[in-house]
Amino acid sequence: MMATIEKKLESLADLELFRAALIAQTENQKEKIYVCAGGGCIACGSMNVKDALNAQLEKNKLTDNYTVVQTGCLGPCAFGPVVVIGKDDTFYQSVRKENAKDIVEQHLLGGNVVEKLIQSVDDQKIAKRSELPFFKHQDKQVLRNCGSIDPTKIDDYISVGGYAAVAKMLSSMSSDDVVHEVTSSGLRGRGGAGFPTGVKWGFAKKSKDEFKFILCNADEGDPGAFMDRSILEGDPHSVVEGMIIGAFAIGSNQGYVYVRAEYPLAVERLQLAIDQAKEYGLLGENILDSGFDFELEIRMGSGAFVCGEETALIASIEGRRGEPRPRPPFPAEKGLWNKPTVLNNVETFSNIPRIINIGGAAFAATGTEKSKGTKIFALAGTVKNTGLVEVPVGTSLRKLVFDIGGGISTGKNFKAAQIGGPSGGCIPAEHLDVPLDYESLNKLGAIMGSGGLIVMDETSCAVDVARFFLEFVQDESCGKCTPCREGTARMRSIVEHICAGKGEMHDLDELESLAKVVMNTSLCGLGQTAPNPVLSTLRYFRDEYVEHIHDKKCRSAVCKALIVFEIVKECEGCGACKKACPTGAISGEKKGLHVIDNDLCIRCGMCMSVCHFGSIIKY
Repeated sequence: MMATIEKKLESLADLELFRAALIAQTENQKEKIYVCAGGGCIACGSMNVKDALNAQLEKNKLTDNYTVVQTGCLGPCAFGPVVVIGKDDTFYQSVRKENAKDIVEQHLLGGNVVEKLIQSVDDQKIAKRSELPFFKHQDKQVLRNCGSIDPTKIDDYISVGGYAAVAKMLSSMSSDDVVHEVTSSGLRGRGGAGFPTGVKWGFAKKSKDEFKFILCNADEGDPGAFMDRSILEGDPHSVVEGMIIGAFAIGSNQGYVYVRAEYPLAVERLQLAIDQAKEYGLLGENILDSGFDFELEIRMGSGAFVCGEETALIASIEGRRGEPRPRPPFPAEKGLWNKPTVLNNVETFSNIPRIINIGGAAFAATGTEKSKGTKIFALAGTVKNTGLVEVPVGTSLRKLVFDIGGGISTGKNFKAAQIGGPSGGCIPAEHLDVPLDYESLNKLGAIMGSGGLIVMDETSCAVDVARFFLEFVQDESCGKCTPCREGTARMRSIVEHICAGKGEMHDLDELESLAKVVMNTSLCGLGQTAPNPVLSTLRYFRDEYVEHIHDKKCRSAVCKALIVFEIVKECEGCGACKKACPTGAISGEKKGLHVIDNDLCIRCGMCMSVCHFGSIIKY
């Protein structure tokens, strides 16, 4: 049994005594079996795996020796559900409840690794998590607790040093000291813009207003991005602790976490963390007898992408329509209910406890000259090892995609990576060695963004990529300002015409001209960055736009209107394609070569899917 408190932690001494008791108990604790309970693994059945492991431990009378611990996301989402045997760091992937018997009997009792559940790298079986390339090349700082503690238990967080930064701050630091450490750390906001966190806090601290607010942006909206969700699911107390420190620094007694309602598990675990922190006396009035009061609440959004912009988010919390407003005044001067307000995202706040614990200078030792610390990326697309990855800022794209990601899953060539979501840009193969920091990416016409990273192989069409992201931002535009509302709609229309084979060469000039207008005159960051995917694909893949317009050809055979299906001479004349065609576009005699009439063809691909001989090609 873990130590439990009988009353609130009423002082700093109480907290340290309780932590010491927790640590003392770990010497005699049972061996742990970690089961990922992140959203992705739960969807794949990890809770069934957990139940099956508990049943097998009970059946084999091992409950006095082992305990199953549900943890946050370990990272390699492509291989879930995942299980880690704590004593020897064995990493099992794609585990099903039926495998629980083998893990208990073969591994725990027999001492032999279950080989069918471990990963094979270059034809070599690797059992230890620390030796797998996906983990070996990472530097987990923000994600340090995800996968090693139970996110639903505050005792687990305290036992690994949780709330030690709050204790240090309240016992020996002034608000000026906190702002100084965060400023000297070089931490920049991880939500996209990369504004120096300490500078923002300093602006709000200088205000003499009696009431101030501190907000956490957990309205993660980039397609494919799930960094903030995984932190809230796997280590929610780090966010709570970071917000307590931020509130103390600026002189705030009230905070809100704005989280999208589509994250029910994150909301549940965050609320549990807040409730536990209140129960332990780490939130509320007179925290640890310091005289400092701080309350924290959750506010849920409805998934509007524009509410990721700070003034739109503030409007939503106030109960108004989530629309941005002109700045200045900036939120640090007039934010929530016209009071000084600091807004940072989940990953930013999760960095704060570590900065206070080790000091700003030590934190700044990781990263580049102007971009400090680590960054979490959501690695997705045509890459073998998809999932959450944390690396020092400045790590090359090549290392991320090939060393950690394992390379292209399709066996084809790397074409580009879309970084920064709809606000970002495409980085082509010629820039694979670019360091992933704010300055280097800006030079290439991309941004760090919140950390979404979609890898594409040569079968991806650059024009279609631009169309997809334009469609997304145009749909998500709040419509308040004309440049964003009308400009993105017009750009989308042009790109759709090009994808449909109806484009003209002057369209490219109009796209570039419109992009500059939208970027320079839109009210908020959504419109100001919306043209990035178009401009970056025009910059690096202009020849594909020209092919779509001049040759009426999509080299990747993605743009439906430009696809041509053809039956080659190897056709056996079985008639399967003819029967499957919904428009009667295929003709030919039995056992004779069939022909496709592309004027009647609707490019559905049914003929190719039913061909037994691989006789149909598309180009």
